[in-house]
Amino acid sequence: MATKNIYWHPKVLCSGWRVVSRARLLFALFGLLFFMNNMAGVVYAQMKVHVDHAQREQGQFFTVTVDGVPSEPTLNVMGRSLRMFRHSGSLWRAFVPVENTTPPGKYRLSFREGEEEQRFEVTVTPNNRPIQKIQLDSSKTGLHATEIEKSRVKRALHTETPEQLFQGVFRRPVSGRTCSLFGLQRSYNGGPVEGYHKGIDISASQGTPVRCTAHGKVVLTGAVENGFLVHGNTVIIDHGQGVVSVYLHLSAIAVHEGQSVEAGEILGNAGHTGISTAPHLHWGLYLYGTSVDPELFEGFEL
Repeated sequence: MATKNIYWHPKVLCSGWRVVSRARLLFALFGLLFFMNNMAGVVYAQMKVHVDHAQREQGQFFTVTVDGVPSEPTLNVMGRSLRMFRHSGSLWRAFVPVENTTPPGKYRLSFREGEEEQRFEVTVTPNNRPIQKIQLDSSKTGLHATEIEKSRVKRALHTETPEQLFQGVFRRPVSGRTCSLFGLQRSYNGGPVEGYHKGIDISASQGTPVRCTAHGKVVLTGAVENGFLVHGNTVIIDHGQGVVSVYLHLSAIAVHEGQSVEAGEILGNAGHTGISTAPHLHWGLYLYGTSVDPELFEGFEL
């Protein structure tokens, strides 16, 4: 069998019938080294994941962050995919709600970015809220939510603006005492339990100014005459990054949809509209459309 002669020439490297210039060979080698170096950076990149609590009650929430990744990580929890929002630089954050009816037990949080995945186990415990029996007068017992009321409220509660609009601490909208807790199971006029209380009720006399809990944008104003028969006169505020606040049973509304509002700005006045037994304010906080206890936010900076 004939052998191939391999030899160096001042300008070319030859092997049998193939001739490759030295400059082209060196260029290819540098390109390969560059590719391998970049691939190594991807392979060895590490997500830095932090979950603030290992255990939360029904109606509370977890704050989770992922650092060190350039693009939005995928977050899956309790069979649901949630968006993560850029907090700063390569730091991403999400407030993961625990729905009030979530069965107690252990659940998995899964984070993925590219080929890397990390999993964390968390525990949900019961909040043991009792049943609250409410007696409505004859003018309220026949009220039912209209389709326009249900659809508009649902759409507003699921607002997920990527930008963080809230700043500083969340404030109480009125200064009265809490007269009905979040998460109470509710029975009306001796009937069966119909869901749970998705906020807190704060004592307030008719006409008391109701102030915005944090900076945001008005995404809904709904009036009784426009079909808001159960919620009454309603204002819903988008605070950005899946955080939304609601203010129900108002006697008057002082803002309009699309308006930017500051923390402490007057949204309207406390009242007795919709399904209500006396003048008060219903105040609620929602994360990704899921209600959580608003008193967890009061006085705190997220």
